[in-house]
Amino acid sequence: VFLSLQVFGTIVWILVASTQIPLPLLQGWVMFVAVTAWCLSIVFLSVFLFGYANRIAVNWNQADFIFHGATFVFYFGAFLLQAATTSLHYLPRKFNSTTQETILSGREYNISIAASV
Repeated sequence: VFLSLQVFGTIVWILVASTQIPLPLLQGWVMFVAVTAWCLSIVFLSVFLFGYANRIAVNWNQADFIFHGATFVFYFGAFLLQAATTSLHYLPRKFNSTTQETILSGREYNISIAASV
């Protein structure tokens, strides 16, 4: 389970980092959630790989449940923010301009959809 979190967390990092950031506050939160969950799952994985789980008196089933529950809540919130950013694709970049340049180009729109998923 933790290895899949590493793989998908890295993919989210790559996709969000490769998009143009029209709304830095929203996508900054998405990146924060991806980086934090990735780092915490590395710590969690290391605890089990190096045998510290036997030395630390913690209910690991409960800790795992809390970790994955919190990660789900934060990733779901990040998904909503990334999807909201993606939905602004058709808005013009500059409202007072005569050019019809959108906030996200076609390529950036596709990357943002992939990051949302």
